[in-house]
Amino acid sequence: MNAFKRFVFRSVLFLCRSPMKEACAEFLATFFLVLCGDGVMATITLGRLDYSATIISAFGWGLALTMAIAISGGISGGHVNPAVTMAMATVKKCPWDHTLPYIASQYIGSFLAAALVYGVYYDAINEFDQGVRQLPPDVNSTAHIFSTYPQDYVSIGSCFVDQVVGTALLLIVISAVTDQKNTEFPAHFQSPIIGLGLTTIILAFGQNCGAPLNPARDLSPRIFTAIAGWGVKTFSVRDYMWFWIPILGPYVGGILGVWIYSIFINMPFRSYELFCEPESVEAIISEVEQENKDAAKEPSQPSLEIAITAE
Repeated sequence: MNAFKRFVFRSVLFLCRSPMKEACAEFLATFFLVLCGDGVMATITLGRLDYSATIISAFGWGLALTMAIAISGGISGGHVNPAVTMAMATVKKCPWDHTLPYIASQYIGSFLAAALVYGVYYDAINEFDQGVRQLPPDVNSTAHIFSTYPQDYVSIGSCFVDQVVGTALLLIVISAVTDQKNTEFPAHFQSPIIGLGLTTIILAFGQNCGAPLNPARDLSPRIFTAIAGWGVKTFSVRDYMWFWIPILGPYVGGILGVWIYSIFINMPFRSYELFCEPESVEAIISEVEQENKDAAKEPSQPSLEIAITAE
């Protein structure tokens, strides 16, 4: 092993076995806690919302995600979101040749789901809007049953940032829950925790845009509503500048989220795999252990004990 690889391994070993790794994890976790907690308060305060409606919406989507993951998790991993599929592919947790079939299935499934909801609630929708299909902010709007629409006061730039941040947080949650090197959650606990993660994010960041966080969940129903009577105005909101944000924003946010998690939590493990040959690991660990023993024999000089567990 050359000097550079030896240096890299020693640095990675230090990060794995020292408080630095724990500090990085605490930074990210506390950042997430306060960000979402303050976000919830902002949503409730600034939106002057009815508390029950907000909570029902957030928990409804969270429980829906929980059930969806339970249905397909053992077969496909339960992505149910093109942004999740694409993000996982960038960190080699989903084969690239699976991405197109997954994403196509997600868009198609979402379209058919919107059609079924429309069929089940057709009479109720007609009773509510008297057959005149409207978009928010009209008081009789029904389009937001299917897709999301931004608040009038939110700029397009803020909408994009909203979607990037929300989806990044969702992917951080998913990455943490499914990372066996971190939390070691049993498989049957993963879907409820991810669902609660989505609920938290909706409560925290649902005010600006309704927290779509999923291109399939927004685009496919939007196409359906355009066909089913709401017309092209479902796409022309904000002079056609809104509809692409729930598509592109989650893709960007999802990739950002998995890489933030990888950098702050998994980087030591990734560096270890990239720079170290397996046959060299035991020799370096033994060398470091011997250095610790030698340092312990010299009481006059402070020593740093490094706990090493041979893998």
